Amino acid sequence: MPDKKNNKITGQKGEAIACEYLKKSGYKILATNFRYSRLSEIDIVAKEKDTIVFVEVKTRSTTAFGHPFEAINKQKLSHIFQAGLYYLKTSGEKFKNYRIDIISVLEPDNPKIEHLKNISLN
Repeated sequence: MPDKKNNKITGQKGEAIACEYLKKSGYKILATNFRYSRLSEIDIVAKEKDTIVFVEVKTRSTTAFGHPFEAINKQKLSHIFQAGLYYLKTSGEKFKNYRIDIISVLEPDNPKIEHLKNISLN
């Protein structure tokens, strides 16, 4: 049975790694763990040029239970989209575009990072 405490620590570590990766890639971090509702949270809100980027981070120690990207389904993306619209409405940030990205962090102690940009709900 998965250990919730260890999963939370692994997830937090992955989010910190993803933030550093984004900063090094020229993104500005605007918020982390932006909560919209009990079901909707955006791990990282970042800005790349004139685009607001809502980033979901999935971290796994191994691929024994599948690749991190496999944990993202249409319902999860819909929740991120709804939270993103709320962020845009309430933040006061200036933007021309917005998108959803997913970052996979595999083996956080020796991270392998994959970044999928502009994920669609379709």
